Amino acid sequence: MRADRLVSLVLLLRRHGRLSAARLARELEVSTRTVLRDIEALSAAGVPVYAERGRHGGFALLPGFQTELTGLNHDEALALLVAGSRRGAQVFGLGSALASAMLKVADALPEGHRDIAAGAARRLLIEPETDLLSRRAPAEEVPDAVAAEIRRAVFAGHRLRIRYAAVDQAPKWRTVDPIGLVTARGQGYLLAARSGEDRTYRLSRVLAAEELDEPAERPDDVDLDRAWQERSTRFRTGGDQVVVLVRMNPARRKELVDTALAVLAEESDEDGRLRLEVSFQDARHAVWALWQLGVSAEALSPEWLRASLRDRAVAIAARYET
Repeated sequence: MRADRLVSLVLLLRRHGRLSAARLARELEVSTRTVLRDIEALSAAGVPVYAERGRHGGFALLPGFQTELTGLNHDEALALLVAGSRRGAQVFGLGSALASAMLKVADALPEGHRDIAAGAARRLLIEPETDLLSRRAPAEEVPDAVAAEIRRAVFAGHRLRIRYAAVDQAPKWRTVDPIGLVTARGQGYLLAARSGEDRTYRLSRVLAAEELDEPAERPDDVDLDRAWQERSTRFRTGGDQVVVLVRMNPARRKELVDTALAVLAEESDEDGRLRLEVSFQDARHAVWALWQLGVSAEALSPEWLRASLRDRAVAIAARYET
């Protein structure tokens, strides 16, 4: 977006001082002509950008110029960093901080731009609670006090005690070494280690949390994206997973793929229908997913899945027979 690029241009000039148009174009990954147009736009908006001629010339901001946000605290600044997904701010317990930060950002805008910004914001809806089919997005309920305690331990590098309710198990207290926080499809997760083994905890299942006054045993640097990918791969290939061969209408492919853990193989039949080999977390997951597709999909194997779907269909037909 051009607005993002203009902000980046100002920040580059603030950080490096004078920069040539060619250098700015490389940093912003645009053409020199685009940079020159952006400079004109900034000048028209009242940003004091000036040009210096000569071999070592370039563009710079007038000395003393700075943008200022009034009184942002730590949580508000953190909320802005995750504001690309408002749901992410809610998952990590930063919803109120985000609202407060946005008010301060609006207050820092020049008076003539506030109404324009407010009007533009009303024209954007990010991640609504329901999609076009009125399906509600999954909602995470993480108490603010729990989320705050987890955040503090993650950022401070301290060990953490959590009372965690795993699926089909009674809640237990566990001491973990927190590594980072991840939000995926509106769900929040704590990446941690326990007794040296990687662990992933769903934030909505953490009933209580307590930051401990002892250092966590974790690497000084972490690539969260890589760590998440590795854990996702282990999740898809472990447990009681089942592999299913499905023949289906290609128009419903996305529904199946979005539900399955992974697509292992795919080919087209002569009649245009698809054959997919997909994996599910367990037998119940496979039955549920195929049942949602009705007659648009047929499970070719395993036989126990065909029998389970047939028995369910017979029971439904019997219920509505009269």
